[in-house]
Amino acid sequence: MRHHWQLNPEIDFLNHGSFGATPRVITQAREVWLEKLEADPIRFLAPERELEPKLDSVRLVVAESVGCAPKDLVFVRNATDGVNAVVQSFPLQAGDDIVITDHGYNACNNAIRYAADRSGATVRVAKIPFPVTGPDDVLRGIEATMTARTRLLVVDHVTSPTGLVFPIDQLIRLARRNGTRVLVDGAHAPGMLPLDLTQIGADYYTANHHKWWCAPKASGFLYVAEAWHEEVRPTVISHGSNLRTEGRSRFHAEFDWPGTYDVTPILCVPEAIDFLGSLVDDGIKGLMQRNHQMALRSRDLLESALKTGDRTPDDMIGSLAAVRLPSAKLNSQSDLSAFKRYLYEKQKIEAPVYFGPGSQPMLRVSLQAYNTLEQVERLADLLTKSL
Repeated sequence: MRHHWQLNPEIDFLNHGSFGATPRVITQAREVWLEKLEADPIRFLAPERELEPKLDSVRLVVAESVGCAPKDLVFVRNATDGVNAVVQSFPLQAGDDIVITDHGYNACNNAIRYAADRSGATVRVAKIPFPVTGPDDVLRGIEATMTARTRLLVVDHVTSPTGLVFPIDQLIRLARRNGTRVLVDGAHAPGMLPLDLTQIGADYYTANHHKWWCAPKASGFLYVAEAWHEEVRPTVISHGSNLRTEGRSRFHAEFDWPGTYDVTPILCVPEAIDFLGSLVDDGIKGLMQRNHQMALRSRDLLESALKTGDRTPDDMIGSLAAVRLPSAKLNSQSDLSAFKRYLYEKQKIEAPVYFGPGSQPMLRVSLQAYNTLEQVERLADLLTKSL
C-alpha cells in the first residue's frame, strides 16, 4: 500500500505515531480546498458566510465517528492545543491537586504544570510500571496518587512513550467516586481504537486527526461535556467571544474562529476517513485490526531480539509497540542520540529512541498500512547485532 503515501522509499518509516503521514489523495484534496480558498478568501473564511457550514459538515462526520453529539465537539490544532484549552480554563485554586502519570506526553504535562503554577495547585505524578502485567497496575498507581483534593485527572488513552492502552472506562469510574473530573488525552486513539465518547463518559477528550486518521497536519478535536461548555475557552480569544451567528453557541463560535488560519486540514478529515476505510476489507475496523496485529508481531520480534523478557498484555496494545533497550549500553542522552543517528543516517530507519518512565532507554515502532513486517525484522536484526 506504500504507493498511496509520499514517503521517502529509501527510509523504513516506523514512526507514524509522531506526526502521521498523509496519503497522496488527501494532499491532493487539500490542494483543491486551498484553490477554493484563494479564489474567494472572504467568502471561504468569513464565519457568517461559508466557514461555519463547512465546519459543521465536518463536525457531523467526526462526531459520528467518535460517538458524541456534534454540539459537544470543537476543532483544535492538535491534542496539546486541546489540553491547554481545558487546563487553562479549569477553575483551579491554591491547594487543589491535578494528577498525571509518568507515561504522559511531555508537552501536555508542561501545559498542566503551567496552569497549576499560576493557581497554586499541585501536580501529582502517578507512577505506572513498564512493562505492565495488566490494567490493575495502572489503576493502582493512579488510585494511590489521588487525594480528596484532586480536582482533575489527566490520562492518556494511548500513552505516547510506552504505547499502552489505558483502562479509560475504569479510570473514569475511579475518578467519579473521588469527585474528580477527567481529561483524556486521546491523541493516538481515532483510527487506532474504536471510540464511543458518550459511553466513555469523560468530562473532556481531545485527539488528533493527523495521526491515525492520516489527515493533514494541525488538525484535531476537543470534546467537552455539555456541563462545561461555558467554562472551556480556546487558547486564542478572538471575535467569537462577543460576535457569533444567531443560534450558535459561544463554545462553537470561539473555537471555530480564532482568527485567520488554515482551515483546510480540518476540511480534509472526511475524505481521509473514507480513504482509510477503502484500504482493507471491513473498512476502518479492518485496518485497525490489521495494524494491531502488526504491532503485536513487531513487539514479539523486538523483545526476542533484545531478550528483555517483557510481555505487555495484547489487549493493552494498539498500533504502537515500545520496548526497553539495554541500559548498560545506552545510559546517557548522548548514547541515545548517537544510536538514533545510527539508525536513521546509517541504516535508514526512522524510529524514536528516548528515555521512558523510570529513565529507561526505550525504542518505539508505530505502524500504519504502508508498513511491512520485513521492515521490523530488519530493525530487530540490527538490534541483535548492535546491542
